[in-house]
Amino acid sequence: MDVVDHADVVIIGAGITGCGIARELSKYKLNLLVLEKEEDISCGTTKSNNGMVHSGYDSRHGSLKVEMNVRGNAMYTQWAQDLHFAFNRTGSFVLAFTEEEHEKLKYYLENGTKNGVPGIALITGDEARQIEPNVSDEARWALWTPSAGYVEPYEVALALMENAIDNGARLRLSCQVEGIEKEEGRATVLYTNQGRITCDYLINAAGLYADEIARMLDDEFFTIHPRRGTLVIFDKENKGKIHTYSGQAPGNYTKGGGPQETPEGTLLFGPSAKEVPEKDDLGVDQDDLDFVINKGMFLIKNVDRASMITYFSGNRAATYMEDFIIQRSETVENVVHAAGIQSPGLASAPAVAERVEHIFCDMAENVQKDEAWNPIRERRKPIRFCSMEEREARIQENPLYGHVICRCETVTEGEIVDAIHGKVPATNVDAVKRRTRAGMGRCQGGFCQAKVLEILARELAIPETEVTLKGSGSAILCSETRPDSAPKGNAPEGENHPDGQKTDKAGGRA
Repeated sequence: MDVVDHADVVIIGAGITGCGIARELSKYKLNLLVLEKEEDISCGTTKSNNGMVHSGYDSRHGSLKVEMNVRGNAMYTQWAQDLHFAFNRTGSFVLAFTEEEHEKLKYYLENGTKNGVPGIALITGDEARQIEPNVSDEARWALWTPSAGYVEPYEVALALMENAIDNGARLRLSCQVEGIEKEEGRATVLYTNQGRITCDYLINAAGLYADEIARMLDDEFFTIHPRRGTLVIFDKENKGKIHTYSGQAPGNYTKGGGPQETPEGTLLFGPSAKEVPEKDDLGVDQDDLDFVINKGMFLIKNVDRASMITYFSGNRAATYMEDFIIQRSETVENVVHAAGIQSPGLASAPAVAERVEHIFCDMAENVQKDEAWNPIRERRKPIRFCSMEEREARIQENPLYGHVICRCETVTEGEIVDAIHGKVPATNVDAVKRRTRAGMGRCQGGFCQAKVLEILARELAIPETEVTLKGSGSAILCSETRPDSAPKGNAPEGENHPDGQKTDKAGGRA
């Protein structure tokens, strides 16, 4: 197998943890390479959680998890300012309906205070309803944590990776590590489906598969077991019915899962928590679905079950220690593990990246800061948030910004083309959806998916039958029903596009 690449530092995994580490290490003069086995970043746990930036009231005092949680929560304000992603610090409620639950809230108040959670307070149900009128009338007490907030997790991961790339990091997608060679106690060669990659240092941020990477290194001192969470999304007709997370006293393995409003104004219920045997088991059981919906509708008022538009699940990367593992390997001297990053991993991501940076700098030799490092990632405002004057200016710049493809979310063709040719290219339908929200609305792609597919085929210069939903093995079209008819995309440069316009070199409209 040929050597296809070399890097000073290889990071395995491009979820929120790996992307955060990449951005942090891009501060240094390093040849930095991120490997991701999927066709896009944030395709594992990151894309399938509720986006909550937890306050840290419930994690065990003295654990690494709570240290990372409280520190990471505080760092999100600066991250959002620098990287231009939406972050709403809405606060959160944990509701109590019985005396037994009230006692739990007293414990969490004490625990959260010891953990350093700012502003934590135990209030009455009436006080909670003054803040959130749709909180259940039966709620008698609430634990209030004003530092909690929400992000769109895949948006944060994209912002981190784009900023890392701006600062010199590289990304290999669809690159799966299949074996690791060691020499004199150091990881030196990664065997991947794209060829051999050599490295000086290795960071394991492989999420659900971090234990499998450790096994390749003969350093498996932990195991990952998947804990599945089901989430339910409701139509935007429910926007504004609740602004803060309103959950119930959590159990041993879950933060409690309740209703919340995402930064985009979507009402979301969940997640649940269920141990499953397989890491790729993303099925949704009827029992889980009913549990999430019934619990959400118990906690808040005035939500119609019929307004549910979709549901999905994701798996948390839990260890049996129920704590994060962020440390230098004890047996392979140039390896750092960032593993077991389950909830509140999203909230902890800034602090996890910072901790890995410190471990790496202690481990590596002659690491120099890059004085040209730029922490700012620019982002164009989505058309749906633009004023009429701003929209007109964008359309003057490129008429494709005036062609709406997704009516539910007001996503234009210009924005889809930008996503396809972005720094982290969106090369399938779901990747486009995560960047633009095309297909996330009420019809769930019923109207726009066919157009998105056509645009992908045109811009990537591939047949429509090769466009996938989410990567290899997820083709949307099997074959043409009229193969002798003219194709709808891939017109050569300068030739007429099917709608009468001309194409440029990139397959876009001239």
